[in-house]
Amino acid sequence: MSITMGTTLASLVTNKRRVSALKSLGIVTVGDALTYYPFRVTEPVPLRAIREAAPGQQMAFAAVIRDMRVVPMNARRGYRLEATVDDADFARSRRVPGSTARLTFFSYRKSYVDWVSVRLRAGTSVVVSGMPGEYMGQLQFTHPEILTVAPVPAGAGAGLEGYARGAASGNGAFAGSADPYASAQSAYPPAATAPSGAALKYDADTVQEALTRVCRPRPVYHASSRISSEHIHETILGLLWMMGARTSSTPDGQLAGAGAAGIVAPATDTIAVQNGEEKSGTTAESGAEALSQSIPDVLPESVRKAKNLMHRAEAFLAIHDPASTARFKESIETLRYEEAFVSQTSLLKSRQHAHKSSAHPCPLNEALETARASVGEAVAEPSTQPEASERGSATDLPDLPNLPNLPNLRDRFIASLPFTLTAGQSQVVDDIASDLERDWPMQRLLQGEVGSGKTVVALAAMLQAVGAGYQAVLVAPTQVLAEQHYETISKMVSGLTLAQPGAKETDAAADVEGAMGASGASTVSSSKVTAEIPVTLLTGGMKLAARRKALAAAASGEPGIIVATHAAFSKTFQAPHLALVVIDEQHRFGVEQRESLNAKTDDGTTPHLLVMTATPIPRTAAMTWFGDLDISWLTELPGGRKPIRTVVVNEADAATMGRMFAHIRARVDAGERAYIVCPRIDADDEENEGGSGVSAAAGSALGRAAASGSSARTAAGGRATRAAADAIGIDDPYETFDENGETVARPPLHAVAEIADRLQKLPQFQGIRFATLTGRDKDDVKTQVMADFAGGETPILVSTTVIEVGVDVKQASCIVIFDADRYGLSQLHQLRGRVGRGGTNSWAFLISRAEPGSPAEQRLEVIHHSLAGAEIAQADLEFRGAGDVLGDAQSGGKSSLKLLRVVKDADMIADARTRAGQLLAADPELAGEVQLAGAVLDFTRGNETFLTSS
Repeated sequence: MSITMGTTLASLVTNKRRVSALKSLGIVTVGDALTYYPFRVTEPVPLRAIREAAPGQQMAFAAVIRDMRVVPMNARRGYRLEATVDDADFARSRRVPGSTARLTFFSYRKSYVDWVSVRLRAGTSVVVSGMPGEYMGQLQFTHPEILTVAPVPAGAGAGLEGYARGAASGNGAFAGSADPYASAQSAYPPAATAPSGAALKYDADTVQEALTRVCRPRPVYHASSRISSEHIHETILGLLWMMGARTSSTPDGQLAGAGAAGIVAPATDTIAVQNGEEKSGTTAESGAEALSQSIPDVLPESVRKAKNLMHRAEAFLAIHDPASTARFKESIETLRYEEAFVSQTSLLKSRQHAHKSSAHPCPLNEALETARASVGEAVAEPSTQPEASERGSATDLPDLPNLPNLPNLRDRFIASLPFTLTAGQSQVVDDIASDLERDWPMQRLLQGEVGSGKTVVALAAMLQAVGAGYQAVLVAPTQVLAEQHYETISKMVSGLTLAQPGAKETDAAADVEGAMGASGASTVSSSKVTAEIPVTLLTGGMKLAARRKALAAAASGEPGIIVATHAAFSKTFQAPHLALVVIDEQHRFGVEQRESLNAKTDDGTTPHLLVMTATPIPRTAAMTWFGDLDISWLTELPGGRKPIRTVVVNEADAATMGRMFAHIRARVDAGERAYIVCPRIDADDEENEGGSGVSAAAGSALGRAAASGSSARTAAGGRATRAAADAIGIDDPYETFDENGETVARPPLHAVAEIADRLQKLPQFQGIRFATLTGRDKDDVKTQVMADFAGGETPILVSTTVIEVGVDVKQASCIVIFDADRYGLSQLHQLRGRVGRGGTNSWAFLISRAEPGSPAEQRLEVIHHSLAGAEIAQADLEFRGAGDVLGDAQSGGKSSLKLLRVVKDADMIADARTRAGQLLAADPELAGEVQLAGAVLDFTRGNETFLTSS
């Protein structure tokens, strides 16, 4: 069968337990396996004779088994296997006397001891790699790595004696050289195969091959309790062999060559298909060519040569089977640049596509334009048409009541506000106005601090579209937030009227009534209809009759504002005159969802797009990830806000915890509210717990997806994963791993039900009613819980991170976050922003179980001392390190970005963007770069989550 990057492992790997374990890490296809990159590589193991051994220092040597015995352990169950090895011939090549050492293995399993016994029969040539120690005056290697070497016919000169002779003559590949790969020539001819009838399968054909394999740098992968790093490595090497690789990439940059270490064919009990088995006359070079055909290059040849990068197949080989640490780093740089180039090409193509589309222009002087159109004024020829500045005079128009004295709808809204916009808000409002007046779609990202007034800016933009006679949609990630937006917007636009000159009385009245739903009121005259701005709410949790009425209002096409949840992405939602889409909290919606709204117009136009996020994103990260959007920043906070006091509390400090609860009770008695945030819903929700509170397979992807109930999405998007996401609302991007890549066990996360029960029993909260809120609650329950909390009936709310975004309760002055040391800094910043919104003094208590001096404690110090979102986000990126920002690196997510570091690689990203721009200028459709075009398409489809809220 032909093996490609899309071939599933289940069709290749016979060990179903291994297939399942790899799937839990997100490795399902060959492509997943090859892009599951090691997080580090071991240093090369030095060659030393036994007499050169130093206790505690890794070494490798070749030897012969002199004797072997198995000893039952009387004091305890199990066996001890001891083998004595003699390195006389190998030591001669090192010009030192030979010596002996003991190899020791312990096991409770007789089958394992029998297997090792068969391999270590007397007279067998072996290569040993391990760390020496001393026991009863003799050098000992405990559980070393052993490779057995196939025997050769007498006199062939390929055994240890032949190796020693070649080394002594100066031709040995390892003799007297600090670099074991200094010579590409073998010191002896290839070994013959084992004698006929031999039952053993040897690990290597020659001593040199075995020494090369054990001395080479070894990649280490993030592993789990179900599969080790070694087995991950073994599987990936097997896949590379099946795709045509026979040798690893050599230091001179070739895919194969003389003296390169061979990749061992996988055992048939592990791999079901061994595609590309070498036939008679097949060379290593043709095997390398086969690998290149199975793994075509993505980067254009001109770019690869200009940057002196590896071929993609060569890079995969060098990263999973590196000849040296330098070669490993070189392959990482190649694949990192590939990610930068693909991502920037994708973003630039998106921008190109947007500029080619048409959109409804929404001029600010819509009242004059509407009035002019209503009386049928003919458009003069360009040669006789007055300048725009001269055509705006209202005195040229027929008698339209009050029109000359009314500014446009947007300006009337701004003038009606009980506060003055900040300078930043005014600037962004003007920038958006300019974008909306164009006939091609705006694509703008509005990034603002928590509470910086993004909603007011978005509403001004929507009113500009509505005033021009079109519809605007605001999409919120949760029903709670959508309902809050609906109530806020309805209040803010009450009193504003929308003039519809010249409409017929009956038709206009009916249309306005249909468009307004339950929120509008109309006044009809024979020459002009004046109506309040219709605001329609559409959510998935609405009753059928209300939902139908909202859908009918949208489908009418009448000018107005629609506030919706994910229901706006459904096929039943139609808005024929949609001119503007505003998406709140961009990171919670995928590319495909965002694009689906582009098809909501009947006239083929593309709506203007404004996406908002309160997630702090450093400028370099934003420019990288949102490269297809114009970016605006709101950095000023409206007046009246007081700084939030942040306190880090060690959970083991009972006295401080008691004072904190007493303080919260005092604030509640003063009429204020308090949030208590826990990462989990149920204390017994164990199936989703790994060592870090989320499974090693799900990693931080689950935490990011679980920030809210109705909107929780995962990289996999499956039902089971959604349930896991609902259960755990923590963003845990800081999983710690041991030197073998396995996750380190940590205490279980606190749960909502557990904490609510414990707190209600405390004397500080006697007589206080508690409420709980999680992502599993139904929408009507969430609404009622939030109403009771805001009204003071239940002044303390214990919840998951469902309250992270958009929840606005003015009386909330305290928030307590349990397991704060396990959250991302930006997520802590978001949660902290839920308090202090009413101008009162406010506090954020971060409850931690972090060890003193640990990285977790250092992270909390950042959030403790800073209220600046950009500064916090920068620190967040630095703590996370490489590759864990734009995607869910090594967590099983579909993100195409696993190596690119948006801060450290800013120069690389800029270079890739420049070269991508040049390529697209010459070939806009990438017709000459088929592989790159496919990678760009995969990137667009795979990176749906955008930056996570973390």
